[in-house]
Amino acid sequence: MEEYFQLGHMRKVKSATVSSNHCYLPHHPVVKETSTTTKVRVVFNASSKTSTRVTLNDALLVGPIIRDDLRSIIMRSRTKQVMLVADVEKMFRQIWVDEEDRTLQSILWRSSPEEESSTFELNTVTYGTKPAPFLATRLLK
Repeated sequence: MEEYFQLGHMRKVKSATVSSNHCYLPHHPVVKETSTTTKVRVVFNASSKTSTRVTLNDALLVGPIIRDDLRSIIMRSRTKQVMLVADVEKMFRQIWVDEEDRTLQSILWRSSPEEESSTFELNTVTYGTKPAPFLATRLLK
């Protein structure tokens, strides 16, 4: 979470600007002891029901499938002399969400148990939301 804040992928919201339009995403850490790069990562749950019994994912559109199917990719790789493969670091977090939609990606967070929780808004596309795969693929295309 500190990394999110340091990279500008989330911002603290002044308490005066918090309104009923905020959708708070539950989140929790996932620990992977065997990982050499990221031992702890955060997971956001956009499928958690809100007070209105509707999830954020219920309110979002998926977007069309625009990636090639696996068969086409394999066939293309067999006919080309060179093929490039890449892993885009923090792929979803490279895509900025429009400022007026960031209230839909609010979280409560504190860096230590002694602090009070504060409201933050996620500034980038959140992995686990319905449109995230479409947005990332569309951006690459």
